[in-house]
Amino acid sequence: MLSVVIPAHNEKENISNTVNVIRTILTQAEITFELLFIDDGSKDTTYTLIEQEHSLDIRIRGIKFSRNFGKEAAILAGLRGAKGDCVAVIDCDLQHPPECLIKMYQLWEQGYHIIEGVKASRGKESFLHKFSAGIFYRWISKAVGIDMNTSSDFKLLDRKVVDVIISMPERDTFFRALTYWVGFRTTQVSYEVLERKFGETKWSTWKLIRYAINNVTSFTSFPLQLITVLGAILLVFGFILGIQTLYRYLIGNAAEGFTTVILLLLMIGGSLMLSLGIIGIYIAKIYNEVKQRPQYLIEEETK
Repeated sequence: MLSVVIPAHNEKENISNTVNVIRTILTQAEITFELLFIDDGSKDTTYTLIEQEHSLDIRIRGIKFSRNFGKEAAILAGLRGAKGDCVAVIDCDLQHPPECLIKMYQLWEQGYHIIEGVKASRGKESFLHKFSAGIFYRWISKAVGIDMNTSSDFKLLDRKVVDVIISMPERDTFFRALTYWVGFRTTQVSYEVLERKFGETKWSTWKLIRYAINNVTSFTSFPLQLITVLGAILLVFGFILGIQTLYRYLIGNAAEGFTTVILLLLMIGGSLMLSLGIIGIYIAKIYNEVKQRPQYLIEEETK
């Protein structure tokens, strides 16, 4: 059986359409399935609509969080709640084309454990969104040694892979990177990002930046290594400036030092504050891990 995990946050306009589209596609392909919606603390009638769909078709299930815990928590809850032999994750707005689920399922039947959905293009996005996303993926790709420029949460996993991911004890997870990290037999399916038909995106540029920072620091220590690089650059810069200043002093042509001192203070002070900020993020991560609070709380669940 194929379990389709669908995170949803304030998606009342999309629930019925998403159910009808995915159910029709999988039924026509004669694939046994269940749809598992994860209501990530919606303020609208998202979960009520999920319950209505469940009352009409028991293959439609729902889990409701007590509040908004984020997409990563929703995906993890879906993986834990899924009953299928393989599990696919897809966005509720269907910008991930559900037709690709058939191809993914067929590849899984051929023996692949992870079928990654790879974006052929990013669709229509604002310049700032594309720019920030490009920087983030170049950064995370260098950090983890994996090309993630076209990666997404749209993928299908074998039960073996799902069990490995949900057994990991860490609290802060980065799903799309973890599926690269675990290995196993992997292949890709290319897709075009579709336009959202109903509702509006819940991702602002600021939310994406926060999401990026959280995921990078959750998955890799690369930003901490940048502090060492930054320190080395400042050391070299200071050494060169020191030689230049000493030379000018010895030849009796020393420049007035006020401007230089101010620039050095600003540069070193800014670098120190940036470094402390990065270290502070990692200390906060350690603090959250030590507290061992649950990654999410379930308020309701369809029976």
